[in-house]
Amino acid sequence: MVGADLPDMVTALLVQEKGKNPRVSLERIPLSHLPDGDVEVRLDWSSLNYKDALALTGRSPIIRGDFPFIPGIDLAGKVTASRDDRFREGDRVLQTGWGLGETRFGGFATNARLLGDHLVHVPDSLSMRDAMVIGTAGFTAMLSVQALEKGGIASGPIVVTGASGGVGSFAVALLSRLGHEVVASTGSGESSYLRLLGAGAIIPRSDLGGGARRALDSAKWGGAVDSVGGTTLEALISQVGVRGSIAACGLAGGTNVSTTVFPFILRGVSLLGIDSNTCPAEMRVAAWDRLADLVDADLLDLLATETDLEHLHGEAVSLLEGRKQGRTVVRCRV
Repeated sequence: MVGADLPDMVTALLVQEKGKNPRVSLERIPLSHLPDGDVEVRLDWSSLNYKDALALTGRSPIIRGDFPFIPGIDLAGKVTASRDDRFREGDRVLQTGWGLGETRFGGFATNARLLGDHLVHVPDSLSMRDAMVIGTAGFTAMLSVQALEKGGIASGPIVVTGASGGVGSFAVALLSRLGHEVVASTGSGESSYLRLLGAGAIIPRSDLGGGARRALDSAKWGGAVDSVGGTTLEALISQVGVRGSIAACGLAGGTNVSTTVFPFILRGVSLLGIDSNTCPAEMRVAAWDRLADLVDADLLDLLATETDLEHLHGEAVSLLEGRKQGRTVVRCRV
C-alpha cells in the first residue's frame, strides 16, 4: 500500500435513524466503521445538494444504507493511501455519484474509503473548494448542456427552470458563456443574481408551472434545461421549437408527466434524460475538463456560500424552504 495510515478516528455527521426528522449529530467514529475501499482520502470539502437536504431531514428516503449513516453526495480531498495504481498519496481527487451519500457513506466527514473506479482527479486549474462549488450541481448542468448540443437546439432562447438552484445557476452561467440567449425561470425573485450569471430575461415560475395549455403550444424555446419536472416539463415539451431538445435533470416540482406524442412527431422535439449518478468515467472526465475551461473565480465566488459540518443541518432546512440560492460548500476539516 502506498501512503501512511489514516487516523484511528473519523469525525462525521451521522443520520442516526430512518424516518422523518431523524436525529442528526456530529460524532467521532472508529476508522474501522468506514466501508472497504482501495483509495483512502482525507476530505477537505463537500457540498450541500437537494438530495443531501432530503437525506438530512428525512423528507425523502434518499439513504438506502444501514443506519447510522454518513450522507453527502459530493466530496473532494487528498489521497492518503491507495491500492489503485491510478491514484497516489497526495493526489487531489473528487467523487460525485455512484451511490455516494445514498447507499455508501458520503462526504460529510473528515475521511473516506472509496473505490478508485469512482474517483476523478481534480483538474489542475481548480482548487478542491472550486470543485465542490461545482459539485454534482455543476456537473449535472454541464452534462445537460452537452446533451443539448448533441441533441439539437432550435432557434430561440434556451430556458432554464429552477434557475436559482444549484443546477439551474450553473446551467444559466454555462449556456451564457457559450454564447446562448438564456431565459431563467424562477420562483425566488433573485433577478439581479440571475442577470449576473448571464440570464438575458427572467420569467416567473408560474409561467410554466401550470403545465401545457394545449398539446402543441406556440414554439418559444430553442431548448431547455429542466430541473423541476412535473407540469413544468409538460409545458416545456409543448413549447420547444422544431428539432429542439429538453435536458431533464430534476424533479423538484414533481415526478409525473402527462403529454402527447405531437411535439415529438410534428416538431421532432427530443427529451433527453440526464443521469449524473452512474455516468461513465470517460464522460465524467470530459465534463470536468470542460467545466475547468468555462468557470472562473468570479463565477464561483458569485455562486458560493460556506458552512461546516456542525451547521449543515440548518443549511439543509433553509435549502428545502427555498431560502438559498446557488451553491453551499462544506468545510470537512474540524
